[in-house]
Amino acid sequence: MEATSDDTKTNVLRRIGSQPVALAAGALIVVVLAAASVGLWRAYTGNSPEQERLTSLRQMQARATQASEQLFEKTKSLETSQQETIDQLQAVQDQLQGLKRLVTAQQADAKKLAEQVGGLTGAIDTLRQSFASAQSAESSDPPVTRKRSVRSEPRAKKARHVVAHRKRAKS
Repeated sequence: MEATSDDTKTNVLRRIGSQPVALAAGALIVVVLAAASVGLWRAYTGNSPEQERLTSLRQMQARATQASEQLFEKTKSLETSQQETIDQLQAVQDQLQGLKRLVTAQQADAKKLAEQVGGLTGAIDTLRQSFASAQSAESSDPPVTRKRSVRSEPRAKKARHVVAHRKRAKS
């Protein structure tokens, strides 16, 4: 019995091998039917992978373009704000230079005024010393008594009045 079963398998393979055209035609029909069913399914549902890919590609391009425009706008605004900051910094630096010049000028004026005050103080001290020495000289000299003539009396009064006036002015 075993021999018959091997013979049967061999016979089937011989029959298939003897009709290769029929076998190829059957395989072609199966492939055509599969392709037709895929085409009908796509047509019926309206979904096509190529269309979906194109739509997806267009959306990605639109997003990339939008992102690029936003990046450009942000870069432009950053550049503008940076330029404004540079301008403001330059203005502050100019103001600082002006203030430094004013402070330097005020310091020079203060130095001149200090020198002038020192000179005036020295002059006042000199005047005080000369006035003190003049007063001590007057107090140490005894009054001279002379006979006065009638003519010289108004001159003496006048001289005393001038000396008294000078003393009052100095103090």
